[in-house]
Amino acid sequence: MFYCFSSFLILFENVGMDKCKPRKIEYLVFYEKLNNKNWKKIEYYVRLKFFVLSKKAISIFVCFILCLLGVILYFSSSKQTFQPVANVIVIDAGHGGQDGGAVGRTGVTESFLNLQYAKELKKLCQNAGFNVVMTRIDMSGLYSPLAQNKKKSEMEKRKSIIDSSDARCVVSLHMNSFPSSSTRGAQVFYRAGSESGKAFATCVQNKLTNEIDFSKKECSAGDYFVLNCTDKPAILVECGFLSNQEEETLLCDEAYRSKFCNALLKGIINFFEM
Repeated sequence: MFYCFSSFLILFENVGMDKCKPRKIEYLVFYEKLNNKNWKKIEYYVRLKFFVLSKKAISIFVCFILCLLGVILYFSSSKQTFQPVANVIVIDAGHGGQDGGAVGRTGVTESFLNLQYAKELKKLCQNAGFNVVMTRIDMSGLYSPLAQNKKKSEMEKRKSIIDSSDARCVVSLHMNSFPSSSTRGAQVFYRAGSESGKAFATCVQNKLTNEIDFSKKECSAGDYFVLNCTDKPAILVECGFLSNQEEETLLCDEAYRSKFCNALLKGIINFFEM
């Protein structure tokens, strides 16, 4: 019985193309069982074929490899990936539980759409490298079931989540409503007197204005609890008006939601890069 292990040694010689000769050496080692107890090592040398490359061919091959590496390095270095430094964001889906917020003509509630937009924005932010803290992950309210003043209990819970998050900024998502059905357009609000909040709101509003039709041209100061309860840069985004039939239809559309949240993400990144 024989057990065989082989290795191949390839030799290169600088000879002309017209002098290429096939040559290769294979080294074979066999172990022959002589009896039940003893093994004998037998070595064999077998001449096999291989191709000797010319000096010119090797030079061309090396140049090709170097050019290929150069192209790979160029495209690798030119691809920029955003890496946020302090990369925690709080995304707040407004309302929830018994508080459905505004209601559209079709019966869709603000609390439901807020959550859909919050989940979409969360996915996009995580893909961009952010860590996301959500104040609400389902349709339940944040208030305590035993609280007599559920609105106050809910607001206190939002503040608690924001304070403990170690987040760089806060984005609160809402849907708007107005008696006049012709009113429409997204707008971003910040806390009055907060320079960082205003800068954040401006970055996001600019992206919405450029990419989402009928968005307001400027952000505005607003008196909202979620903005006033923290010193972190915080914005409240009114994504659109459920009281406007055409805008309600858009707000319920999945493709529009993705486009809208992509614009929000671009504004967030612009703020982080300031």
